[in-house]
Amino acid sequence: MLGRMWSPAAEPPVRLRQLLLALLAFGLIGVGVELILLEHYEDAPMFVPFAALAVGLAAVVLHATTGTAATARVLQAAMAALILSGLAGVVLHYRGSLEFQVDMDPTLSRWALFWKVLHMKAPPTLAPGVMVQLGLLGLASTYRHPAFDRRAGSMPTGEIS
Repeated sequence: MLGRMWSPAAEPPVRLRQLLLALLAFGLIGVGVELILLEHYEDAPMFVPFAALAVGLAAVVLHATTGTAATARVLQAAMAALILSGLAGVVLHYRGSLEFQVDMDPTLSRWALFWKVLHMKAPPTLAPGVMVQLGLLGLASTYRHPAFDRRAGSMPTGEIS
C-alpha cells in the first residue's frame, strides 16, 4: 500500500492528495491521543469526537487503499461529520465555560463575559475547532478528484490521484 501510495513517479496532484491524506491521518491520530491523555471521556457526549475521529480515520484508510469515487464520497461524508462534531464541540465548550464564568462573576457585561469565556483554559473554548480544520483538510483532498470525472473512466486500485 505505502509503496504505491508514495510513488516518486506520481504526478504532482496525486502526490499532493497523498500528502493531504497522510497529514489528515496524522492529525486524526494525534487528536485522538490528545483526547485520551486529557481523559475526555467522562460522560456520553464526550465520546462523540472519538467516534468522529475513528470514522474519519477508517475513511482515510479505505480511500487510500482504493481511491474510487465511492470511497472519496465516504471520505467526504466522514469529513462533514468531523466538521459538525467540531462545531458542536465549540458550542458545548463555550456553554460550559459561560456557565462557569457567570457563576464566578454574574456582574460581567456580555462583551467582557464573551472575552473571558474565549480566554478560558478549561475547557478550551476553541479547541474543538481542530476537528473542523481536519475535516476541511479531508475535503480539500477530494477537491476535483479525478474519480468523479465520468469521462476519465475508473481508476486502478491503489491510486488516489
